[in-house]
Amino acid sequence: MQRARIFLTGVGGQGTLTATTLLARTALDAGLPVTSGEIHGMAQRGGVVESTLLIGGYKSAVIAPGEADTLLGFELLETLRALPMLRRGGRVVGNAEALQPVGVCLGRECYPPLEAVLETARGYAAGVTMVPAISLAEKAGTAKAANMVLLGAAAACGALPFDLGALTRSVEKYLKPKIVALNLKALELGATAAQAGQAA
Repeated sequence: MQRARIFLTGVGGQGTLTATTLLARTALDAGLPVTSGEIHGMAQRGGVVESTLLIGGYKSAVIAPGEADTLLGFELLETLRALPMLRRGGRVVGNAEALQPVGVCLGRECYPPLEAVLETARGYAAGVTMVPAISLAEKAGTAKAANMVLLGAAAACGALPFDLGALTRSVEKYLKPKIVALNLKALELGATAAQAGQAA
């Protein structure tokens, strides 16, 4: 049985929870037991959203610091903040483009440069893949598909316990028909970016 503890973090409006649900359904369709939870989340755009996905027979939806096998970071600063959740030797797959969270917009915090995030992430992770998720999503048809770009990249670099084909089937099965094509394109663009070394 494949097991994985996945920690997802982003800000409201990025589709973090949609991505969590899609990953959970994909795992279930693959016959893998799933436990999922939203640690805390704010519905409004810009609020921090964090969720967990434990695949492979875990009894709790909690991921303690240092336990996550994979960190999926939908927003650069939130990826940096969540790095302590990752186990040594885990993987980071993140959005290389900024979508400034509330603290930065209010002037309470400074936004880190991408290189600083990469340097810190490499201190935690065995593998770090950062893709320009928003730009690639816009190529697919809408910036709202950045979550699918990230999932495509994660599948392509082996950060998930299933492949891109399984995610493709889930998009076709679970998303509304009118948005299937663009989300499939977003998956493909994310996977291509990760495979082609376009990631940071």
